[in-house]
Amino acid sequence: MHRVFRQIATAVLVATLLFALAACSRSSGGDHGKDVAATVNGKDIMLSEVDRLVNQQAQGQQLSTLQQAAARLQVLDKLIERQVLYQRAEKEKTVPSDDEVTTFVNQQKQKLTAEEWEKSLKENNLTEDEVRDEARKDLAVSKLQDKLYGKITIRDQEITDFYNNNRAQFVNPRGVSLSDIVVDPRDSGGLFQDDAKSEAEATAKINRLSAQLKGGADFATVARASSEDESSIRGGEIGFANEDDLKQNGFAPDLINKLFTTMKVGDISDPVHFPDGRWIIFKLTSRQLETKPLSLEDPGVRDKIKDALISQRQQILNEALIRNAMSDATVVNHLAESMLNDPNMLGGNQPVSPGASPAASATQSASPATSATTAPTATTTTTAPAAPAATTAKPTPKPAAAATPRPQPTHAAATTPGPSPKR
Repeated sequence: MHRVFRQIATAVLVATLLFALAACSRSSGGDHGKDVAATVNGKDIMLSEVDRLVNQQAQGQQLSTLQQAAARLQVLDKLIERQVLYQRAEKEKTVPSDDEVTTFVNQQKQKLTAEEWEKSLKENNLTEDEVRDEARKDLAVSKLQDKLYGKITIRDQEITDFYNNNRAQFVNPRGVSLSDIVVDPRDSGGLFQDDAKSEAEATAKINRLSAQLKGGADFATVARASSEDESSIRGGEIGFANEDDLKQNGFAPDLINKLFTTMKVGDISDPVHFPDGRWIIFKLTSRQLETKPLSLEDPGVRDKIKDALISQRQQILNEALIRNAMSDATVVNHLAESMLNDPNMLGGNQPVSPGASPAASATQSASPATSATTAPTATTTTTAPAAPAATTAKPTPKPAAAATPRPQPTHAAATTPGPSPKR
């Protein structure tokens, strides 16, 4: 079920965070022996920390010597960046208070049950104090970035220029806006109060809700009270979708045809039984039969261009912050030095396999390094941002949607995110 999937995903994410924290928490000054991967202004980063993160990101995949060497270097780079930024945050006085740290840690704990949290701590050999220390570092870096980003100002002329140079990307396509009421025969585990737990209960419930709507009940009110979908908090609103979106999300051809022809705006459909077992009632909230160019003054266009320009500026500023902080720091990369001293060992315990492909190894090792730490990463691109697209909400998808990314938006008007199926 999607709900269980979300819970598992949350547990994995928090466990990943804890694992990264476990690695970082063991950085301390001391003897610069062979186990020290790098030092940042005298602060040690241990090779064991690097390998722990590489192994975690490899997820059980056996890495060749070349792959391990490439992954080690990339992970270590991120650990160094994180330590450098934290030391800069200390100078800029953006280190959070104890209360802020407590709030943040409690928010993370709430994503797991008490048993899951304790299990994660035990598996990663962490204490609550160590989690707090690393949370303090993450918050300090985040506040340092926010302090910098607060200086960003986007001029109206920049927004106008971007729009004029990308007019073709600003269109409102042919499509419909929908709201839904979902009844799922699978147990929600307490997520929804009015929850059907069997096929019989789901059938009875959808018929009851349909009768309420036909009797004049307000659709949004019924959705908030009884829909078994995340869209319920928005009164059932799932936003805009074009015909391709509907097809990709499991809408039958006859239902699509009704939405674009016989149904009128404001009409409510009969209950529709989807292949995954859910019953859904749709309300047609708006319809556009032709693709329409959007002007700069249409709702959401100017704001989305501004957000895209700010995001690009933040990425560049973050890269500049990292480089500036690095230039002020004294960094000794012992791991890189050991590789240069013995090219055949590459800092490992065995020589490189003769048949290994350097290109392939470097490519395959990129994954462990990409998300190895909680250190902020930045893109180095300096090109203009792509035209921002609105969040096109998708009606309830077919069973495979839980594992398949939802279709991307095709227009720039501001809409509400669509629902996720109860899985």
